[in-house]
Amino acid sequence: MSDDVQLLAPGLWSLGQTMGGRVHAFLCDDGTQLTLVDTLYDTDGARILRQIAKIGRLPSDLKHIVLTHAHRSHLGGLAALKRASGATIYAHEWEADIISGQREAQRVRLLPHRPLRTYIPFQLFCALGIGKHPPCPVDQYVAGGDRIGPLELIDAPGHSVGHLAFVWPDRKALLAGDAIATWPSDLPGWPSFTLNERKHRESLRRLVDVEPEILGVGHGPSVVTGARARIRSIVDTLGN
Repeated sequence: MSDDVQLLAPGLWSLGQTMGGRVHAFLCDDGTQLTLVDTLYDTDGARILRQIAKIGRLPSDLKHIVLTHAHRSHLGGLAALKRASGATIYAHEWEADIISGQREAQRVRLLPHRPLRTYIPFQLFCALGIGKHPPCPVDQYVAGGDRIGPLELIDAPGHSVGHLAFVWPDRKALLAGDAIATWPSDLPGWPSFTLNERKHRESLRRLVDVEPEILGVGHGPSVVTGARARIRSIVDTLGN
């Protein structure tokens, strides 16, 4: 199976796969060390390790793995990548015991909700608690205002309690996690997975203020031109 890899900006790659809902992770090379946002659906980390090799790096160059939130699609390769690289694992405190396997992720609603293409298997499996990731302890708690590698962290709760987004200021790039989706269409996240709509609205309006030129999301293709307008258009669908 071929890898879905896109260079978004110097040192910033989007890595995707169809499984997990067109899920994406993001590899950042600031010239000294590697930072990874999320770990895709596969449990072997192979897609990410191949990309690290393709750019002439070693697994040990991966120093930081930071997680947007504790949903299965984003945690698949975490344990394998930790073993391969020894990287420090970062997540919001509220998500950490889900990532380590000590608590089940909060379940989403069972009744179908638009977009219907996300219902089977994604919403249904999450509603029933089906599909576990290999657990991996979190090494360090982080929150908005912290900095990991080249990335600045933004609190973006709503999709989940401890959801995080990331900005690479030097690349004018926003990695929004599941706060925004571009598959199967431009959406303010997948509504069926939004646990707190009020907080989600607040988070999206905070992300608008970043005004990035590049947008990477958890589910769907990245936006490399017109990102500011795309984000504003998505947020405007929420109304007041």
